[in-house]
Amino acid sequence: MLDVGDEAPEFELSNQHGETVRRSDFDGERLVVYFYPRANTDGCTTEACGFNDALAEFNDRDANVVGISDDPVEDLESFAAAYDLEFDLLSDELGEVATLYDSYGEKKMFGNTFDGVFRNTYVVGPDGSIEAVYEDVDPEGHAEEVLEDLEDSSAELAT
Repeated sequence: MLDVGDEAPEFELSNQHGETVRRSDFDGERLVVYFYPRANTDGCTTEACGFNDALAEFNDRDANVVGISDDPVEDLESFAAAYDLEFDLLSDELGEVATLYDSYGEKKMFGNTFDGVFRNTYVVGPDGSIEAVYEDVDPEGHAEEVLEDLEDSSAELAT
């Protein structure tokens, strides 16, 4: 895992609309980068809807949200449309960006072994450094957990 204080790796990926999104597009702002295994699955839908429901609160704290999976753009487009997701879902079909963020590798499910995305989240600060790391997260309540941590860190910065 990347550590707090590490420089967040740059990325350039297509979102659900086929538009290019870069990590550096958010320089000077806080960015929540969450990795999820598969669009339209129960856990990933729960997590995405949690971030979407809290999006205004993230924005109030000057934080943007992006979700990254190895789904193709077309799958992300239908996923975002089905749940009215208002933030960028990014397609990392080869897992290259997820690998840079230590969020891709060998997984086992139902007796099968395959490569896939791990459910990890990073908060990238305005200076491009990692401010918080969440590994192997529970999708239920995860957005609220990140939001609370942002609120706590903002309070610390204000004092």
